[in-house]
Amino acid sequence: MKSDTIFSIFYYLITLIIYILSLPFLILLSLKSKYKKSIPARFFLYKNPPFVKNRIWFHACSLGETRALKPVLDNFDEVNISVITNTGYAQAKKNKNADVRFLPFEIFLPFWVKPCKALVVMEAELWYMLFYVAKKRCEKTVLINARISEKSFPKYLKFRWFYKRVFKNIDIVLAQSAEDKKRLEALGAENVEVTGNIKTFFKPEITTDYQKNKKLVVIASTHPGEEKIIMDNIDYKSYQIVVVPRHPERFEEVFETLKTYGNVSKISEICSGNECELRDDLILCDKMGELVNLYKVADAVILGGSFVDNVGGHNPVEAAYFQKPIISGKYIFNQKALYNEIEGIVQCEPCEINKHLKSPVFTKIKNRTDINKIVKLIKG
Repeated sequence: MKSDTIFSIFYYLITLIIYILSLPFLILLSLKSKYKKSIPARFFLYKNPPFVKNRIWFHACSLGETRALKPVLDNFDEVNISVITNTGYAQAKKNKNADVRFLPFEIFLPFWVKPCKALVVMEAELWYMLFYVAKKRCEKTVLINARISEKSFPKYLKFRWFYKRVFKNIDIVLAQSAEDKKRLEALGAENVEVTGNIKTFFKPEITTDYQKNKKLVVIASTHPGEEKIIMDNIDYKSYQIVVVPRHPERFEEVFETLKTYGNVSKISEICSGNECELRDDLILCDKMGELVNLYKVADAVILGGSFVDNVGGHNPVEAAYFQKPIISGKYIFNQKALYNEIEGIVQCEPCEINKHLKSPVFTKIKNRTDINKIVKLIKG
């Protein structure tokens, strides 16, 4: 029996044991609104049958990765898409040419995966069983927009023996940068090409036309703890501030925090249809999918996920597309490649936010990735 087969059987048994031990936790977690659709689909195959048609199959994790795929997907008449999160699923469903599923947990993949023209996986979704099974049943396996962050690379290296087996089942790897290529090859990747970051290719779809009043509009996208950091370091009475929490389950929590700084209105209450007037000085965006619309009308953007040390930054491309001033914290370890593609981003300590709002620096995207080359490699 080949070593790969032995390893796969061993790996499968380990994941099966983990699954069985996790069942009580998964059942409880599936009762939460955030997971009531994704967990039953992924871990119990509830309303989650295999893809029916033999197409190119794209897999992405969540909202950002799924949205970034759109310029690639637009080059195909029909595709299959699998995702991990609810927000990723909602975004994938917007593609009219796509059949969409949640990716099942690994123990189900040997029975779930059907033949496909190619499996195309976004970024760092390095599921062993996914690539092992797809390598046997699909014509080609491709990892696109591949990246290994500087911070996470040492952790990956400790398990090089494992990732070498994963990459053995990947035919083509398209890396974001030359640095990513070196790290990926150090982990065992072969046939690696640098094609740039797909997320630099951005074409917004404006669905809400926001109108502002006389004050300058500052959009702040945030993670836990950042609302207070930003509000405590900004002259918030001089601006119209719209706070956009990155996770919908935090809307009410953030609303309560913002109330300590003054009267707060909610986008969901002041807006209806595709037009909205931003009248109040402090606003909570409690609707998903509005960030791009708000970037268009912003006078400045405070890009969160970077003022706390456990997130690693946010994608700056969407705001830079509109050439908006971007103020960021220094914790950007997950977004360094994208930050390097943007000219003019200001990175600072929280206490310097006010100073940089008064002296804005406008941003622009340096280079865009070659989507045509990526599509050709997938099809070829």
